[in-house]
Amino acid sequence: MSKIDLGITADMHVHLRDGKMMELITPTVREGGVSIAYVMPNLVPPVTTLERVIEYKQSLQKLAPKTTFLMSLYLCKDLTPELIHAAAKQGAIHGVKCYPAGVTTNSAAGVDPNDFSDFYPIFKALEENDLVLNLHGERPPAKDEDITVLNAEPLFLPALVKLSKDFPNLKIILEHCTTKNAVETVRGIHKENPNAKVAATITAHHLSLTIDSWAGNPINFCKPVAKLPEDMRTLVDAATSGEPYFFFGSDSAPHPIEGKARHVGVCAGVYTQSNAIGYLAEVFEGAGKLDKLRGFVNEHGKKFYGISDDDVVCKDTVSLVERENVVAEVIANDTIQVVPFKAGESLKYMVEWD
Repeated sequence: MSKIDLGITADMHVHLRDGKMMELITPTVREGGVSIAYVMPNLVPPVTTLERVIEYKQSLQKLAPKTTFLMSLYLCKDLTPELIHAAAKQGAIHGVKCYPAGVTTNSAAGVDPNDFSDFYPIFKALEENDLVLNLHGERPPAKDEDITVLNAEPLFLPALVKLSKDFPNLKIILEHCTTKNAVETVRGIHKENPNAKVAATITAHHLSLTIDSWAGNPINFCKPVAKLPEDMRTLVDAATSGEPYFFFGSDSAPHPIEGKARHVGVCAGVYTQSNAIGYLAEVFEGAGKLDKLRGFVNEHGKKFYGISDDDVVCKDTVSLVERENVVAEVIANDTIQVVPFKAGESLKYMVEWD
């Protein structure tokens, strides 16, 4: 292999933070081989207004002028259908992210996933504007219920099925799925309704991690957590299958090294942005499916979101090159250090921009 042309690539789930962390991380989107980034809104406070989402995008664009940023709002009681319509009219957002309260980083302002009915007017507005509902698919812990990090995702899946039936024309994404149950549920929805508008993103790190990878290793700890070997194998099968409703969303989530070094309250998140495509290439090659990588990181996600190559701010394309690529031990600026996934390890592939 000399080069594999991946075209104009898309990562449909990134965390770029704000402040000094934003300044450090945002340029690494392009370093990792990604052209288009769908940005999560779970800042502190969360992104819930039209003015703030516009300001946030402008800040990101200044730091990475060749990257196309797709923006989202944070689902909460402050959102209104009128806001969704106004944001859609201006082209300010491509979706709304739903966080169950308390399940992951900066999700305290999230919602109760046991009953979405209060938000049905928001979902209807999304549907009417062909926007996306992005779901963090976990049930939060509850008193007298046996919910843990290992079964929180399977317990959420009935809510996904219900939403897909209540809003058959709403684009819904189960974000960063981690279980065989999730993959089978998404496939089952499409088997029942071949025209279903339901998809799932899969991260690079969940294609390589199991529960043993993060138990005792805070760098590999994220939410949702990596599960059993059978789950990982199913995720690899889905990602490399060529099925268009599975596509790349890195959920790259940087934290300062001190947030990963705590004895209690370790920050949940794995940082993969600066080598995103390289991590994926090794998994796809291992599965004998390098020919499916372009669909996963380019065509499937862009088609689901309705993004064409004419919509991007830079027409540069990405090629995968077989060349040793040693992951940095740390990336840093004058105030923050972040440890990447597989720090210090040698990857077989890297990217070039054409």
